[in-house]
Order: sequence, then C-alpha cells, then structure tokens
Amino acid sequence: MAPPNKKRSAPRSTDQRNRVRRGKPKFCIFCAEHAQWVDYKDTNILRRFISDRGKIKSRGNTGTCAQHQRDVAAAVKTARELALLPYVVRTLAADKAGGRRGRPGGSGGPGGRPDARPPESDGGGAPDAEPAAEPDVVIPAAV
Repeated sequence: MAPPNKKRSAPRSTDQRNRVRRGKPKFCIFCAEHAQWVDYKDTNILRRFISDRGKIKSRGNTGTCAQHQRDVAAAVKTARELALLPYVVRTLAADKAGGRRGRPGGSGGPGGRPDARPPESDGGGAPDAEPAAEPDVVIPAAV
C-alpha cells in the first residue's frame, strides 16, 4: 500500500494512445457543406442514411455529427410519413442467400417446419436403367 501523503497521478488512457485508426476518417457532410437544415424532400441524400432494409443508419456508420444525425432522423421520419421513403424494404426469399433454412443440419430453428418435398432419389433401379419417357403432348392446330 502506498503512503497516504504521496499523491497518485491520474490514470492514463493508454488505449487511446495505442489505438490505431484504420480507414478513411468520417466527417459530417452537412457540416462540410455548411447546410442550414436537412431537407426531408431531398430523398437522394436521405437514401444514403438508410440501410437497404429501410432502417436509419447510426452515426458511426454515416459519420454525421450529433445535431445533424438528429436532423437526419427527423427528416427520414417525415419523408416516410409523406411516402417519399419506405418504412420497410421487403426482400424476396429468392434474393436471400441462405437464411435460416440454408443452414446445414437444421430445419430452420425451433418451430420450423421441415421441407414438404422428400429428397430426390435416383429411382432405386439398376444403374443402367433408362429414365421413364415423357408422354407426347399434342397441340391442336388452329382452324
């Protein structure tokens, strides 16, 4: 234990000195342009601040300052109410890569129903057996 009359120095923040910043530094585009306000009608700029699913991106992702992030959030919400921007962007199941059903060894988590189709088989016949011939389709000619 240190003697009581000896003063300790304040703990230094060594992690701030040793931290290496990688990548491009982020800056607020509204501060850089000296913008007075964030316009809710300018959907091209506001689309930069929403994700591909329609969520508002965070300050860490966009680099906006605190005041302009609040203004962006209010502008996005106003644009959503006026149907200039979507609340949610739906994705089709065919567009998704994998997902829960695509995981190996599972049927999709708790409560997930297994696939309705049985796995395709080779027919179980002899290896040199020919596949069944498809029936001929006759298309009637127009009179």
